[in-house]
Amino acid sequence: MPLALYLLAMAVFAMGTSEFMLAGLLPGIASDLDVTVGTAGTLTSAFAIGMVVGAPLMAGLARDWPARSGLLGFVLVFAAAHVLGAVTADFPVLFATRVVAALANAGFLAVALTTAAELVAADRKGRALAVLLSGTTVATIAGVPAGSVLGTVFGWRATFWAVAVLCLPAAIGILKGVPAGPVRGGESHRPALRAELVRLKSPRLVLVMLLGALVNAATFASFTFLAPVVTDVAGLSGLWVSVVLVLFGLGAFVGITVAGRVSDHRPGPVVALGGPLLLLGWPALAVLADRPAALFVLVFLQGALSFVLGSTLITRVLYEATGAPTMAGSYATAAFNIGAAVGPLIAAASLDTALGDLGPFWVSGLLVVIALLVAFPFRSVIAAGRGTEVLR
Repeated sequence: MPLALYLLAMAVFAMGTSEFMLAGLLPGIASDLDVTVGTAGTLTSAFAIGMVVGAPLMAGLARDWPARSGLLGFVLVFAAAHVLGAVTADFPVLFATRVVAALANAGFLAVALTTAAELVAADRKGRALAVLLSGTTVATIAGVPAGSVLGTVFGWRATFWAVAVLCLPAAIGILKGVPAGPVRGGESHRPALRAELVRLKSPRLVLVMLLGALVNAATFASFTFLAPVVTDVAGLSGLWVSVVLVLFGLGAFVGITVAGRVSDHRPGPVVALGGPLLLLGWPALAVLADRPAALFVLVFLQGALSFVLGSTLITRVLYEATGAPTMAGSYATAAFNIGAAVGPLIAAASLDTALGDLGPFWVSGLLVVIALLVAFPFRSVIAAGRGTEVLR
């Protein structure tokens, strides 16, 4: 894999730390800004909504920019949003900074995903995606738990400052590792923006985007609200939240590594095996969450299954959007973050029901059920590897 991919992954690490870090900071933010934990949880959805809207918007804006210039600009805006978030005492302002940061993150990922796909052979997009998104899984293993500890000891604002600082080496890496000129194919061979947007009418593309969104909605529905499960259901101290986040991140790293090996050529078996196992895991967590040992094991397994399945489906988006070379990354980013926006919103509503803190696990199970029901009639399409089959 090219060195530039690993440098891009470093920037994804900083952004992934920000996207996921709220899972361990919600109680502190809620207390400091005098809002409920459910309201604080909408910050995750705000970020995801900004990613959904920003992915095609920013990709369209940046499609005529050199890749390096676009990537660098998005990283600097992302850092500035975190500086403002670290100093504000007003929840609406913090909410707005999350949206701005998400727009920058969306633009970065849209360009980075497309750039990554162009840096490797046509049949290795899954491997390139795995390297790029390894920054996300390392964020869940190291960045997010470290942010949780930092937030517990010094307050949640310290974590925002830390993310802003992380953007500096990421920016240097982009300057040093990404070519100055356009990377995403030759300008003379690039289709018009309208032609790329027309790809969204493809039933195959819509199908894999929908499935990716549903699986990631299930992931974020539970991941966002892990902290109160650890402290209130399992009865552990706040520092154990970091341990649980590390376990989820380790599982995610395993899952995305496996996906990088098989998603290019064997997506069918991944969905056929991983889908039912993922489905069983969420209600198992709901039933066994009060037992720390079971909680630790199941969180690791669900992290692995969520990312092997989700990453495989997002790779399928890149293959189905091959006719949109500058916008394919934005479609993949949007699919991932539609789920990240919807999942926490539904899960937050479940907190006020009789299910309480365990509600998000049941919501995740329901979302996976829907994904499997949608996928079953089109299993031959999903199993087609690099999008060679026709949707029927």
